[in-house]
Amino acid sequence: MNNKILVTYATRTGFTAGVAEAIGKTLAESGVEVDVLPMQAVTDLSSYRAVVAGSAIRDKKWLPEAMQFIRTHQAGLAQKPFAAFLVCMTLAMPGAEKYRHFVADFMQPVRLLVKPVSEGLFAGALDIKKVTSFRDRLLFRVSVLFGVWTEGDHRDWDAIRTWAESLRLLLLS
Repeated sequence: MNNKILVTYATRTGFTAGVAEAIGKTLAESGVEVDVLPMQAVTDLSSYRAVVAGSAIRDKKWLPEAMQFIRTHQAGLAQKPFAAFLVCMTLAMPGAEKYRHFVADFMQPVRLLVKPVSEGLFAGALDIKKVTSFRDRLLFRVSVLFGVWTEGDHRDWDAIRTWAESLRLLLLS
């Protein structure tokens, strides 16, 4: 087996894909061969030494296709180093640090299927025009009006890169 790492993701608005790409780029800069792919494009894990999987959060949950990916590949993921990340707007709220424990619980359904060697929790970005559901667009607009969130990119690229750098030894040792 080679040392190639798969970084895979599920996204609704594309912002989680950006996080996955940054993780993949950071790992590649350390000399690791990396594929960054959407979960729906992954059918076989056998050519990978390790897997990093991430999902956007909607309604306090990983996206359905992300959980389906974990269930479908549960046996394969359990046999190799596996790290997981999530991208959640709750971490972009004022005083977000007090919500980290709450957001970490969104990883529990994944943990019940496969135990990650590391977990990354990252704020997302909000572009209301990209939100597909009318109901969700309306809720985000009201939340922005009341100061719960602000539109814009809240991803902390330094934190994402730092977490990705920490993965190399965990995934290849």
